[in-house]
Amino acid sequence: MRPTNNALKKIDYYERDWREELKQNVTTVEELKEFFHLTHDEEENLLQVVEKHPLNIPRYYLSLIDPLDPDDPIKKLAIPSADELVVAGSMGETTTDPYGDDKYAKGNGILHKYPYSALIVATEYCSMYCRHCFRKRMVGLPNEKTVENFQKAAKYIADHKEITNVVISGGDPLMLPTGVITRMLDSLRDIEHVNYIRIGTRAPVVFPMRLFDDELLSYLKKFNKKKTIYLPTHFNHAREITPLARRAVLAIREAGITVNNQTVLLRGVNDSVSAIEDLMNGLVRIGVNPYYLYQCMPVSRVRHHFQVPLIKGVDIVNRAKRRLDGYAKRFKFIMGHEIGKIEIVGRADNKLVMSQIHAPSGHQEEASRILVRELTENGGWLDDLPETTFSS
Repeated sequence: MRPTNNALKKIDYYERDWREELKQNVTTVEELKEFFHLTHDEEENLLQVVEKHPLNIPRYYLSLIDPLDPDDPIKKLAIPSADELVVAGSMGETTTDPYGDDKYAKGNGILHKYPYSALIVATEYCSMYCRHCFRKRMVGLPNEKTVENFQKAAKYIADHKEITNVVISGGDPLMLPTGVITRMLDSLRDIEHVNYIRIGTRAPVVFPMRLFDDELLSYLKKFNKKKTIYLPTHFNHAREITPLARRAVLAIREAGITVNNQTVLLRGVNDSVSAIEDLMNGLVRIGVNPYYLYQCMPVSRVRHHFQVPLIKGVDIVNRAKRRLDGYAKRFKFIMGHEIGKIEIVGRADNKLVMSQIHAPSGHQEEASRILVRELTENGGWLDDLPETTFSS
């Protein structure tokens, strides 16, 4: 591996126009070879991977990688691996749609799984294509799942008065031009029954210069006074909390917008007590609320090299929480399953105790129910664990 990242660290990202910087992203294996030495076999494997799941890495995020560390966690999040060619293994079955997006798609980019929440897939593009993405089958690839006409999406939301909040997701909606973002939000502003809007983005983490756009920040600040905006972001490791990321978060907070964080528990990235402790403490230090810690979904070409067995994951989380103060330990350990969101509460000996906190439309009686499963050595998902009870 060639230690060339020093040149990247000298770039003044504070002064770079985000649109011009985005054009400098590394998007091919040939470009990647300028930063990392690849053997012939590695190159051939990566060419196979990126044919199915494209490569896209900002130079800023590349600069965070330690080129001398073969196990660098930032590298694992950004750079394709031959492990992505593995579609079967000891962890169990995989799926392309673990969250049930297809089942709950209403057309025109709208997913309406829970009665009170609507999700709009605004774009398939992100500033970085994370290697653990649960929407890996669509991110970076043209598809029919994204919104075609935001006015029609807004009409769907206006017509469904049970919807109290809207999530604008993707891809990464903040990678859209500011004018497009303003038109999207404007169409939702006056829908009375929508209490708040969430904009899901990883830009503060992987492409913070997007949040130095005065036009965007001015608009969000003004909009937030009329209808509340929350910004869920996605830090996975404490090393992602850089001065540049901190400044991006501060810019959002100065616009009056609350920033929450959704982490994924990932093997080789943050699957240790100290990694979770450092991350959560780092988040509260910069004013970001730890919100969810997701169990890695059984996504095809993700599960077998990123998913942590639940028997290990629940112990990591519980031990980390013992070390964290009240604000840092507020996050829930979550499984985003097709049947709904499930909080992993803890374990009693070899039994995993869970509480379902959201259920799809038509199954509301299932929300808040307690689920108990038998822990196994490799089980990483609800479907892997045998049903049991406290008395058995």
